Amino acid sequence: MELFSEYFKKEHMLSKVDARVKILVSLAVLSMVLSYKGFALPLLVTILCLFLCIKIRIPLRVFILRFSEPVFIALVIVLIKFLFSGKEIIFSISLPTSHFSLFTLTGHRDGLMDGLFIACRIIGAVSVVAALGFSTPFTEIMAGLSWFKIPKSFIEILMFAYRYIFVFLEDAFVIYNAQKNRLGYSSIKRGLNSFGTLTGSLVIKAFEHSQNTTTAMIQRGYDGNMPLLRHKPFKSSELILSFLFLIAMGVVWKI
Repeated sequence: MELFSEYFKKEHMLSKVDARVKILVSLAVLSMVLSYKGFALPLLVTILCLFLCIKIRIPLRVFILRFSEPVFIALVIVLIKFLFSGKEIIFSISLPTSHFSLFTLTGHRDGLMDGLFIACRIIGAVSVVAALGFSTPFTEIMAGLSWFKIPKSFIEILMFAYRYIFVFLEDAFVIYNAQKNRLGYSSIKRGLNSFGTLTGSLVIKAFEHSQNTTTAMIQRGYDGNMPLLRHKPFKSSELILSFLFLIAMGVVWKI
């Protein structure tokens, strides 16, 4: 549960910065990373975000888990582009198959470079989103999105989803521990059956929670307006520093 909570978000260098400013800067940097053709800017953004995560003391275990999936996706893309795309051949290996034919495995230099370009963009973009999430509580992000006139229904869905992630995780841990104590994962076959049962139970619980929540909110007079944090006026110092930072990043983007 700790891996998905905000227990580690204490006072740090960005805790008092307006969430709207952080969202605007993140969106601007994210657009630069995704539109940049090269390695310099994504790598620079990744290093800056890693430094920021270190400064705000993000636990190493949380950091590794947050980045494990995008890193895996980036590696798969690099491998696919390297082996199946491009014209400049680095090596070619013929491998025998079960039907006494040969399968040719070919590595391409230009495919490898294209894969690395895409991987850098993925890691840079994920670093920006992770830095925003680590440095800003979820409620402040939702309040900032509301100030930007994001549809209320979308924000409402996000808040309910965030709320019930922890409920379903707790239910999943209870079911998993009960299955494990009964040797439900002692073999691959039993493990798959137990996982299917766990998944089905969570789906049923999701429907039950949705009905109970709807009934409870209607009885309490919910009219579709969810109260959010009220923002204070923008601080000129935050706007100036953010503008200077974006100019510096824009210079790198132009190079």
